[in-house]
Amino acid sequence: MTLPITSVTKEPEKLSLTVVADFAVSRKRLWEAWADPRQLERFWGPPFAPATFTHHDFRAGGRAEYFLTGPHGEKWPNSWKFTEVSPIDSFEAEDGDDNTEDEAMPTSMTFTFETTPTGSRMIHVTRFSSVEAMEKTIPGMEEGFRAAMPQLDALLETK
Repeated sequence: MTLPITSVTKEPEKLSLTVVADFAVSRKRLWEAWADPRQLERFWGPPFAPATFTHHDFRAGGRAEYFLTGPHGEKWPNSWKFTEVSPIDSFEAEDGDDNTEDEAMPTSMTFTFETTPTGSRMIHVTRFSSVEAMEKTIPGMEEGFRAAMPQLDALLETK
């Protein structure tokens, strides 16, 4: 099985991390996995910390609320504020936590979906507030993506 992630690019000068993943399904099918919270929670979060979405208002101005559950039952809440949603093409969100204490949290993320000759591509760009925030967050974030994207690939194969 080929892993879906085709590249991970860290750009400190742009305060960004870009993850590119390719899937053997249509762009519409890939979009549906992000638009449906029941599908989203099957892959957002690594296997050792699955996500539960309690709210998913997937529109510009909407909000998603979720928590990850750790192996010992610990819960880590998070949320996104959707700033732009262009169905099947892309969406942008800001970290929805009003908690400004953890400056290492990403400030925003953009997901773009493209059609490829073999299916579709997801391009995810995360932006950070500082190089220090990147250095603190990227190792865990990259590990999480590398664990989560094969789950998305498996989900896409089931429908």
